[in-house]
Amino acid sequence: MSRWMSSIHSLSYYVKLEIPRCLLNQEVPKIVKSINRQLREKSIKTKVGAFSVLRELVVVLPDCLAEHIGSLIPGIEKALNDKSSTSNLKIEALTFTRLVLASHSPPVFHPYIKALSSPVLSAVGERYYKVTAEALRVCGELVRVVRPNIQGYGFDFKPYVRPLYNAIMSRLTNQDQDQEVKECAISCMGLVISTFGDNLKTELPVCLPVLVDRMGNEITRLTAVKAFAVIATSPLRIELPCVLENVIAELTAFLRKANRALRQATLGTLNSLIVAYGDQIGSSAYEVIIVELSTLISDSDLHMAALALELCCTLMTDRKSSPNVGLAVRNKVLPQALTLIKSPLLQGQALLALRNFFAALVYSANTSFDTLLDSLLSSAKPAPQSGGVAKQALYSIAQCVAVLCLAAGDKKCSSTVDMLTEMLKDDSSTNSAKQHLALLCLGEIGRRKDLSLHANIETIIIESFQSPFEEIKSAASYALGNIAVSNLSKYLPFILDQIDNQQKKQYLLLHSLKEVIVRQSVDKAEFQDSSVEKILKLLFTHCESDEEGVRNVVAECLGKIALVEPAKLVPALKVRTTSPAAFTRATVVIAVKYSIVERPEKIDEIIYPEISSFLMLIKDHDRATCQACSCLGLKHICSQQT
Repeated sequence: MSRWMSSIHSLSYYVKLEIPRCLLNQEVPKIVKSINRQLREKSIKTKVGAFSVLRELVVVLPDCLAEHIGSLIPGIEKALNDKSSTSNLKIEALTFTRLVLASHSPPVFHPYIKALSSPVLSAVGERYYKVTAEALRVCGELVRVVRPNIQGYGFDFKPYVRPLYNAIMSRLTNQDQDQEVKECAISCMGLVISTFGDNLKTELPVCLPVLVDRMGNEITRLTAVKAFAVIATSPLRIELPCVLENVIAELTAFLRKANRALRQATLGTLNSLIVAYGDQIGSSAYEVIIVELSTLISDSDLHMAALALELCCTLMTDRKSSPNVGLAVRNKVLPQALTLIKSPLLQGQALLALRNFFAALVYSANTSFDTLLDSLLSSAKPAPQSGGVAKQALYSIAQCVAVLCLAAGDKKCSSTVDMLTEMLKDDSSTNSAKQHLALLCLGEIGRRKDLSLHANIETIIIESFQSPFEEIKSAASYALGNIAVSNLSKYLPFILDQIDNQQKKQYLLLHSLKEVIVRQSVDKAEFQDSSVEKILKLLFTHCESDEEGVRNVVAECLGKIALVEPAKLVPALKVRTTSPAAFTRATVVIAVKYSIVERPEKIDEIIYPEISSFLMLIKDHDRATCQACSCLGLKHICSQQT
């Protein structure tokens, strides 16, 4: 019972969590004054401890030192310049400087840049590699602070450009140094070029080839690849004519390497370079890249497959007029994509990238819509002697068909919907697989586009509830709910009316309603007040259903509506915790469980003050209610811990 009570009182704990931070923030002026006094002491250990305290203070309270930067600068200068300072003290001072630069607004430091930059740049030349590496990291933050945007907040950054460049370049060109220093120098130079490139036009032909050279070194190539990604995304659009061809060639070769981190970084950098400099890259280079990308598209590494598909989309967008690029995509990438779509593992970012890939194929006019549609629908056919296509694969195919139709335009989309509805009218048992896919496709298209111009489509779909196959009935329920999403005013009343009047189809219709509600909660869209009242009246009526499956769907619907309309739902659920009907009490508790999600939601501030009303049902005499309360309590505890 103590565990449940701790869960009940977790809200007060959550509120009190911020109190120590508030109290600490009030003490910051006293802490800074005391630490400044300690930094003037001779004891090295004391100074190290003082910087350690400041470092933790910035971590706990970012931006808390904005009014005290000026008073801290002398202590930093002394720690870095004093001949008696140890390496340990310098590292602590530099680490604090880096953190404070990263956690505060750039204009706060502008009056002190001259005083701060001098000792930091001197530290870049230190012999001990750990001091040098940390000083280079501080330089990276200084670059951001000195010129936070192209305008620079009105601060004259130009006097600091060449001192920063020269200090970093001296380390970048030095081969005889620790790997950590080499990597920090490469990263920092990437930032310098990205931020100050318009003021370093004479220096770029010197430093860019050095970065390309570092790409050829196995130890530094990953860092160099990331540095070119930073340069490519610069708003200054840095000119790279002297190295671009070599960079593209090196990166393309890296796609064949076994090092996963290198391939991952390479895909991102190639994407950025093609977006920024695609008009300067030859078609032949694109074709080589496409060949390499095709080998990365498989379900053995979905993250890599997603990155490869995203790069393919970028290539097609940039080179849509090139027949050779389109041909390479059709011949090399499309077969891999059609294999990937059948994987039961496909989900998340990889599925999103695959959807975008098929849409890009249509937009770029590299492949005809009809050919792509036929390929997608054919991929749902089970291969001979196979166990059939996985359920998840059918959903993936349906989503890709939907985005394909939307990309092709209204005419193609309408003809596809007509074709799919014709499939549903063929009620032969041999056509069940086609019907299953057709329903899923209609649902995915209907979720994205209003299908009300297609007469009686809802009636055609609901006829599939009579199918002897469970997967067909489930798909029909899914389709009906999804087509309602794009036109709630027409289809939601139809679903609610059917739930009231079709007792035998009630379970499937409630699942359709659940699809509507879930989509609304995901899209954070609100229902009309009249719709909410009708839905709630219907759902609360079915809380007392004898069928457990119906009650569970009702609970999920209520929980998801609570995410969209918490002010209306939470009080209504709370009132029913005292209902004389045990099924109702259990259902509202399960509904609250469904409303608790890991991400922050607007329901949080409404549900948590009332959570004890639901958790106290652990004492309920009904066993099902107690079990539901146990599940709610566990989920509540888990959500608090995350």
